[in-house]
Amino acid sequence: MPTLLDRFLRYVKIDTQADETSTTYPSTAKQLTLSRLLADECRALGLADVVCDEFGIVLATVPSTVSHTVPVIAYVAHVDTSPEYSSTNVSPIVHENYAGRDLVLPKDGKVLRVSENPGLLKCVGHSVITTDGSTLLGADDKSGIAVIMTAAAELMRRGSDVKHGPVRLCFTCDEEIGRGTDKLDLKQLGAQVAYTLDGGGRDEIDSETFSADGAKVTVKGINTHPSVGKGAMVNAVRILSTFLSRLPTARLSPETTDGRDGFIHPYHVEGGVAEASARLILRDFETTNLAAQAQLLESIAATLRAEHPRAEILVEVRPQYRNMREGLVPEPRAVSKAVDAMKSLGREPQRTIIRGGTDGSILTAKGLPTPNLSTGEHNPHSPLEWTSLEEMQAAVEVLVQLAAEWAKT
Repeated sequence: MPTLLDRFLRYVKIDTQADETSTTYPSTAKQLTLSRLLADECRALGLADVVCDEFGIVLATVPSTVSHTVPVIAYVAHVDTSPEYSSTNVSPIVHENYAGRDLVLPKDGKVLRVSENPGLLKCVGHSVITTDGSTLLGADDKSGIAVIMTAAAELMRRGSDVKHGPVRLCFTCDEEIGRGTDKLDLKQLGAQVAYTLDGGGRDEIDSETFSADGAKVTVKGINTHPSVGKGAMVNAVRILSTFLSRLPTARLSPETTDGRDGFIHPYHVEGGVAEASARLILRDFETTNLAAQAQLLESIAATLRAEHPRAEILVEVRPQYRNMREGLVPEPRAVSKAVDAMKSLGREPQRTIIRGGTDGSILTAKGLPTPNLSTGEHNPHSPLEWTSLEEMQAAVEVLVQLAAEWAKT
């Protein structure tokens, strides 16, 4: 049987980067390569009801080992990686028996520094896995995929030795661009509670996420040859640059916030003199604060319209996902069973919040309570991304025990 490490290394080498400019689902056809592989591996494990649909969504079932009725639970992870950094030709490096020192990556002179990554000190003696510095690793969320597949294999191997109800496996596409559950049929999934495996560290339970909107600012100017530009040219690049420069930096930026603070984050700019645009994300744990962030964007645009009356400046805002906090209240067992699983393993669960979102944010809003569990992800969306094999293994053990906890009467 493949090991957890075997699975993880195989999955991260498959390029599954999402594309937020695409109108297809999945946004990139290459995501289907991993989806189809996972479906084949589920069949090889002997799982029931294995499906990989045209949208790359994979569903499968670890059959129940008890005769009494047990709520159906689901374990969810996403196959896609972030569009913010390349996932082409990922070359993972396994640093066995990590000694607690800075790790020099062989490409581009990048260094994973302990001073900037204190989580490394919790992983001394572990097998720490990094990139070579030229790509992201893809632990977000291929750690989650490897953990789920390994837990499913363990449940199948142990059979009736572990008393549990039906466990549904669900792998989605395009989570990184906010579309992970767009094509997921909750009736077909058939779960009463779900868990996303898409978190950092170990023994953490995320019961809150950011609420999130996406924004696009477009400036339409007038292009002429620069030799005759006086009084004629309206440079969209300059106006957009001014717009971005007027965003707060001492507050409301990822660089200056933590904890429960929200932010506005411009992350992509493109265009030329005739038209230029920027994409931004708006984030806050209090959904009502997103309206204030959107209003700030509009107020900057209004000022620039007055300064540049011949330019057209558009601000478009669209909802992405919402804090799962309220949606978990009707089913308190979603969190308490995860707590019980960790305590049964002799561990101290950490109730945490996640400064980001998961498929669970949207699933919870749709009526399926879905907290998030840790899988050892660190520095996601970055060439300095890393994970720990032992933290992933700890997550496997939690999933096996969690299935058993739900079968207890």
